[in-house]
Amino acid sequence: MSNPKVVWDSGIEIAPVYAPEGAEKPGEYPYTRGIHPLMYRQRPWTMRQYSGFGTAAETHERFLFLIKNGNTGLNVAFDLPTQCGLDSDDPMAEGEIGRVGMAVDTLADMEEAFAGIDLNKISVSLTINGSAVAIMAMYFAMAEKRGFPLAELRGTAQNDILKEFVGRGTWIFPVEPSVRLVGDTIEFCARQVPHYSPVSVCGYHIRESGATPAQEMAYGLAIACAYVDHVRARGLDVDEFAQGISFNFDIYGNLWEQIAKFRAGRRLWAKIMKERYGAKNPKAMQLRMIAGGGGAGLTVEQPLNNLVRSAYYALASALSGTQTMALCSYDEAYTIPSEQAAKLSLRTMQILMTEVGACDTVDPLAGSYFVESATDEMEQRIVQVMQKLDAEGGVLTAIAEGRVQADVSRQAYEHKQRVERGEIKKVGVNCFVDDEPSPDVEFHPYRREEAEKQIARLARVRAERSAAEVEKALEAVRAAARDGTNVMPAVIAAVKAYATVGEVCGALVQVFGRYQEPVRF
Repeated sequence: MSNPKVVWDSGIEIAPVYAPEGAEKPGEYPYTRGIHPLMYRQRPWTMRQYSGFGTAAETHERFLFLIKNGNTGLNVAFDLPTQCGLDSDDPMAEGEIGRVGMAVDTLADMEEAFAGIDLNKISVSLTINGSAVAIMAMYFAMAEKRGFPLAELRGTAQNDILKEFVGRGTWIFPVEPSVRLVGDTIEFCARQVPHYSPVSVCGYHIRESGATPAQEMAYGLAIACAYVDHVRARGLDVDEFAQGISFNFDIYGNLWEQIAKFRAGRRLWAKIMKERYGAKNPKAMQLRMIAGGGGAGLTVEQPLNNLVRSAYYALASALSGTQTMALCSYDEAYTIPSEQAAKLSLRTMQILMTEVGACDTVDPLAGSYFVESATDEMEQRIVQVMQKLDAEGGVLTAIAEGRVQADVSRQAYEHKQRVERGEIKKVGVNCFVDDEPSPDVEFHPYRREEAEKQIARLARVRAERSAAEVEKALEAVRAAARDGTNVMPAVIAAVKAYATVGEVCGALVQVFGRYQEPVRF
């Protein structure tokens, strides 16, 4: 086990862990101090910048640029049509093809995006939700085609549809079948792709939508419990699948509040898994997370200040014991990050890792009267939110009825009012404001010619594939959806026949219908 010696310039040798005799140590239940005994002394966090735009070819170029500059994982952005289960030639996709992420219509796009990238060395996170079964199937098919066995494949899919109903809106199917599809992916991965994380529960987007840090963690853990309940009802033991559940959390605002949130959430998740669900496998109790700078913390005003904000967000993430870090770039309040901005975010993490000393020892804040007290108080507040959800019928019911959405929206409005009144200070927005013009920020252009190339590419794939084979495969998808069997094998067969994202999702819509959002005031 790697444990390199750390000696400061002053000659002081730093121990991996500091704790009094008998105190909780990192890597021990309930994991308040981190899920690994040596944490970053053994292995630094994965640096996985969120990236993707335009066509698969353009995104592939950005992937190679990031890897060349030190990215140790990839976090893939998909355009809105792909996220919503629409093909690029769908009239509803006009004007949005490749705008906020990579356009993916068929397996051919997935093959081009990851050409030449070693999936054993670079882990990949797919930021996809409503159409996750189709995109995960394409990723698995691509990996198999390139000789990476599914039994050994590592990576993550976001695939947290419940938070989409709360925080983003790229849902397709009603709540119940949407959860069933998440369950299908968890069950499939537990049995066929055991090292892959099929769900990354996203308190991140709920926080970005207006929730407080305590609510972010509470709703995230409650949603994770809903998935656990669903899969256990299928007959799977919690130790068989729960280690595949990971988390994605937000960081902006007060440094100490973020650290307390993560320490409390990690401890509470371990208790829930052990005490409520009877987990025995330590991996099923460990909260694994990606945590990085939140876009809601960035400002259009004085955008270079966002470089400083992101550095503090990275510090909070490291001090909180994250496994993976991604930082929003300074220009993301305006546009898709430029290469320069993306590189600066990477360099920020690398400076923190190599120069500042964030990897020197595990959980250096442990034992602080302040931090430990804040962690305990945060845990109590998270539990209060979760107990209220349970008392009112559970998170599934609350989301289906729109109550969580209404609470988060109200919280967002109240927060905005407090910023405007100056009760919450925001540098460059309501304090330390200056009249100097902001520096120029390079805008990422929307290139219609690239969208046209994507549509033409899709037309070629449609022309070259076997239409009869595709229709047969799509009927198998519909049959699996109707009879309650796991849809993943049928979807993988369909995408191997070069069925499109829109065709796969359309086949499922024919069985499940589309979600109609409740509106509450």
